[in-house]
Amino acid sequence: MTPDQLADAVLAAAKAVLADYGLDPALLPAAKVERPKNPEHGDYASAIALQAARRSGLPAGDLATAIAGRLAGDAAIGDVAVAGPGFLNIRLAVGAAGATAGLIVSQGSRYACSTALDGSTINVEFVSANPTGPIHLGGTRWAAVGDALARMFRAQGAAVTTEYYFNDAGAQIDQFARSLLAAARREPPPEDGYAGEYIGEIAQTLTDRHPQILTEPADLALDLVRTAGVELMFAEIKASLSDFGAAFDVYFSERDSRDRGDLDRALARLDDLGKVYQADGATWVRTSEFGDDKDRVIRRGNGQFTYFAADCAYYLDKRERGFDKVMIVLGADHHGYVGRMRAVAACFGDDPDRTLEILIGQLVNLIADGHPVRMSKRAGTVITIDDLVGAVGVDAARYALARYSLDSPIHLDLDLWTRRSTDNPVYYVQYAHARIASLLRNAAEFGFTLGEDYDASLLSGDREVTLLKALADFPGTLASAAELRQPHRIARYLENLAGSYHRFHDACRVLPRAGEEFDETGRARLWLARASQIVLASGLRLLGVSAPDRL
Repeated sequence: MTPDQLADAVLAAAKAVLADYGLDPALLPAAKVERPKNPEHGDYASAIALQAARRSGLPAGDLATAIAGRLAGDAAIGDVAVAGPGFLNIRLAVGAAGATAGLIVSQGSRYACSTALDGSTINVEFVSANPTGPIHLGGTRWAAVGDALARMFRAQGAAVTTEYYFNDAGAQIDQFARSLLAAARREPPPEDGYAGEYIGEIAQTLTDRHPQILTEPADLALDLVRTAGVELMFAEIKASLSDFGAAFDVYFSERDSRDRGDLDRALARLDDLGKVYQADGATWVRTSEFGDDKDRVIRRGNGQFTYFAADCAYYLDKRERGFDKVMIVLGADHHGYVGRMRAVAACFGDDPDRTLEILIGQLVNLIADGHPVRMSKRAGTVITIDDLVGAVGVDAARYALARYSLDSPIHLDLDLWTRRSTDNPVYYVQYAHARIASLLRNAAEFGFTLGEDYDASLLSGDREVTLLKALADFPGTLASAAELRQPHRIARYLENLAGSYHRFHDACRVLPRAGEEFDETGRARLWLARASQIVLASGLRLLGVSAPDRL
């Protein structure tokens, strides 16, 4: 019996009790069971009687006693005790917990998936770095977290589109183009231009493909360099993200948006809604009416649209594509963007609490040999996604960056994350999966199989029960991680599960010694091992990390 199944049983019993009192069962809140702080109190605890008492006016103790009586008839429940003012302490029957292994094996990778977000459409935008250089370390964190969020939402039933917005128009692109042209012509870089080996590499590629940029007038050469240079840089960005396992469903170009007239259309919509006015020769949007610190210029007096106009057009475009929720993962320097974008949503007539969600992440610092790593040879001033992957590998990089709460800075120790030892968290989890794979290979070699069924009551030892409890907690962990936008809960859960499995593996013999029979206890434990393997693989998959059969 899983926590969700038990919660359903508790709710059904509580509804029956209220019906006995002639009260509407709709008074009841959603049932919830939790692990008690003291395991001696039982496997699970519920406060539903206290909640029902507040809503019905009936004594909580009487309600708790009546609910406990109803639950006593459930074969999966061994004992229910009323504690304090009306808490229910519940112990599962022998074998009820063990049945979780069979449920997991039967459901496979579908275990823990739910329909909680069925019918919702979510656009998750993350990374969205300008195509003026490689993805830096902060952007790499957003790639790991954003992709994990999308995977979790899909596992909860949502229709998810991952999206990368690239600003291929504006002053930064012009500066990038000038930097490339200067490098191609062996001229000093422009003031505040871009530097690093990658600029020279792209410039050389451009020269090889378009030698005329060395001799034709600068304005003509600059147009070609701008277009071709951005294409080359963005192709590299896409390749790096793909290698990282974070390919996007949509790559959205600002230049294309401008060319389509999206900015004009957004301005017209805001004007129709009465949110636009003229002042000081410019066109303004009344964002201060919706919590922004000031009104924003959407078009300057010279007729040029501002960056804010592109933000307005992009939000409108997402909503018109049918997304219920627009989610954006941003870096620590974007706090001011939150109030502005909430005001934009409100100006378009939306409720920003419902349609817009902006997550702000903190920075990442690399440590090697006890000292900060601050420079990338190729990028010049920042550590890049390729630097990190080259140092620790994709699995360790993704796991490490998703392992911490998004609002906490990360100090990533390269020495730790490259170790092939159990103090490396990702190795510890993957090693548990690999141990199970080895166990199953050995079992198959000797002809020992799961068979059609097993005796769940045999999984009653301390190590087995602890592992079963951890497995039963996976659906709730996934649901809360998705609801709270916290992929790190999955990582920390996996480490706890891996620890429970390692202790089970070390203490409980699964396969017989030479000359012994493969008995029913061994078979039940083999089911438990297989269930653990399934959950470990599912959790790692949510983080975009592989589940190797060998290490």
